[in-house]
Amino acid sequence: MAVPQQRVFSTTRVEAYADGVFAIAATLLVLDLTTTAFGRIDSDAEMWSALADMSESFLAFVISFGLLSLLWMIHLQQFRDIARVDGGLMWLNSIRLLFIVLIPFTTTLVAEFSEFYAGRMLLPINFFFATLFGFLAYRWAMARGGHLLSDEARPDAATQSIAGAVAVGCAAGAVVLAPFVGSWGFLVFVINQPLAAALQKRAARSGD
Repeated sequence: MAVPQQRVFSTTRVEAYADGVFAIAATLLVLDLTTTAFGRIDSDAEMWSALADMSESFLAFVISFGLLSLLWMIHLQQFRDIARVDGGLMWLNSIRLLFIVLIPFTTTLVAEFSEFYAGRMLLPINFFFATLFGFLAYRWAMARGGHLLSDEARPDAATQSIAGAVAVGCAAGAVVLAPFVGSWGFLVFVINQPLAAALQKRAARSGD
């Protein structure tokens, strides 16, 4: 009796769907700013004061947009190497997108309730799981000799996955710091790119 082959699919539809989810999430981030009611304003001074009162919302928006862009760039780099998808990869990617679409909601929470523990924690936890499932999706593609990767990507797959692992570590660091410094804990992502690049170079030298 013949063993049925595993079904694999083109990445085109998966990439289009994911790009749409990222774009919608990034757009929804600004809604918290646009729906703010200033009330009656009679002078420039009152206008500037009202904008200053929105500083927490502005900060949360900038941080979330920047980190969402980082997650999208990691996603883009991953699908540069991934040549095909199977059911497992589609589910892992869908779980990642679940946490992506939650980012506008958790951003609103941190902007409005940062004085509470839950308000400070939910956004970094959200980013942690979005980053984690992105990393797991790439590791799934690497499994079984890189069964979902392009032929060109397989030799360097372990080195390329370092960037995802570093991002997961930075996201975990933000979760640890959030109870003490709130959204400022995301500054740990400043070291993401240089640390990933350094570790990738070290891995490449070790493999020579």
